[in-house]
Amino acid sequence: DPEGTEFVAAQTDNGMQQALEFLLHHIELVLFLTVLAEQMGVPIPAIPLLLAAGAVAGDGQASLIVLTALSVAACLLGDMVWFELGRHRGRQTLTLLCRIALEPDACVRRTENFFLLHGIRALILAKFIPGLSTLAPALAGLFKISIGRFLLYNGAGALLWSFCFLLLGYVFSDQIGYVAELAVRFGETATAIVALGLVGYVLYKYLHRQRLLKELRVARISPNELKQLMDDGHQSVVVDLRGTLDHVADPYTIPGALRISAEELEERHHDIPRDRDVILFCACPNEATAARMALMLKRRGITRVRPLAGGIDAWRELAYPLELVVSREAAVVAAELPT
Repeated sequence: DPEGTEFVAAQTDNGMQQALEFLLHHIELVLFLTVLAEQMGVPIPAIPLLLAAGAVAGDGQASLIVLTALSVAACLLGDMVWFELGRHRGRQTLTLLCRIALEPDACVRRTENFFLLHGIRALILAKFIPGLSTLAPALAGLFKISIGRFLLYNGAGALLWSFCFLLLGYVFSDQIGYVAELAVRFGETATAIVALGLVGYVLYKYLHRQRLLKELRVARISPNELKQLMDDGHQSVVVDLRGTLDHVADPYTIPGALRISAEELEERHHDIPRDRDVILFCACPNEATAARMALMLKRRGITRVRPLAGGIDAWRELAYPLELVVSREAAVVAAELPT
């Protein structure tokens, strides 16, 4: 029905126009809530809205200074939540964040390595790197960085990130305004493109996660089984895959475990006997790192290898013995961490 089609198109165009008008009249509130949601871990991209808000300021309908202040305030509010959770709940917070991000553990290891490379300056740079923005404050809390230093460096990062994208929108306000006009003019098509893009993104993340989980389906050994092997005097090799920052935060390990980080294991796999059972453990969701390394060792000819189900946390929850081991590298990093 041509008339019905025209009516639907007119309603879509009208809805698009109303949405843009709402954005123009409430840009400060929308910007604050969107940035806050992104910093809290909700998968809502804030950068497009920062650009749009900058364009509104460039058109003289908002203050660039006020918008920057609101964006920074939203960043600090969201980041303080994760900072305090990291401070009081430790790695449980990082595990929660990885589950929100739909990544088994790659996000945590990437953030830890970035933090180890750049130190507290990572808080300034992290906002520009997808996946690190929310994790960095939690990691800063985990390593007991003082609130004053956290607010200083994280605030500088929030200010730089907010102002950069707002300024881009401000400078290119004419071009962004033209895009908005096209969106209104082709409301139905624009809505369909956005909807398809969102559906495609969610579908990609889902399929990627399912493929990854399927790949990591490696037979595990339970903490009870490992404890029984140790009590029976079974000659097995236990490998602690955690990195340096993990050792700083938690210097305890399973008695007799070799400390070989996941990054080192591929080069040092020859240090592991081929004629014994090999148990790998980490501190990550779904034992993802341990499962990856088990697959790698099997390709290198070490076939009797299994990840420890639940990792070091499951072992600790059963009150099984732990030993304190502080490596020189971990001690150096701990001494250099700011307080």
